[in-house]
Amino acid sequence: MPFIEHVSDADLERLALEQVVPALQDFGFCYLDGVLGEVAGGAVLQQVIDMHRAGVLQDGLLVGSVPGVHRSSIRGDKIAWVSGAERGCEAINFLLNMIDKMISVCASRLESKKIRERSKAMVAAVTLETGQAGYVKHVDNPNSDGRCITCIYYLNKDWSAKEHGGILRIFPEGMSFVADIEPLFDRLLFFWSDRRNPHEVQPSFNTR
Repeated sequence: MPFIEHVSDADLERLALEQVVPALQDFGFCYLDGVLGEVAGGAVLQQVIDMHRAGVLQDGLLVGSVPGVHRSSIRGDKIAWVSGAERGCEAINFLLNMIDKMISVCASRLESKKIRERSKAMVAAVTLETGQAGYVKHVDNPNSDGRCITCIYYLNKDWSAKEHGGILRIFPEGMSFVADIEPLFDRLLFFWSDRRNPHEVQPSFNTR
């Protein structure tokens, strides 16, 4: 995957058209490495750390309920929903604006040309206090609620999937393979949010 040292609008358009769109069409997912670089990516990480230390992140909630299943057995993360306009989220806002530009270009070439907005961004942290938390196999948008593309930006420096776990495993519909995505720092992942991409996050053994 390409490494992006300096991001311009032309770079974003080129990557969207040459990398993201073809990969979504052929495989249903795509990831890019080195999206923001060490400095800008580090600024996003620091803002998330500051949010966590300030108690902004709260226990993740399930969408709906599963009878007889405890919340901790499905997800053990702490989360906050942000628009990017909040005080102390300037770097996060920069990231979100970049993603918005790429998705806007993608939407003009993909089947879902009706993409007009995004939800707030979910900032999520799995810490050692929450245990070996992950996400069980699920679909982000199983009931056609409007979500089209899921975007995930990873903030985990010096991450070793063999030692720390935390792999996101995608089960692309109609494919004979699974895709294991390591949650590496400054990696941006795109995938269809609907039933084409069931996925799970394997347990983590370090703060993620």
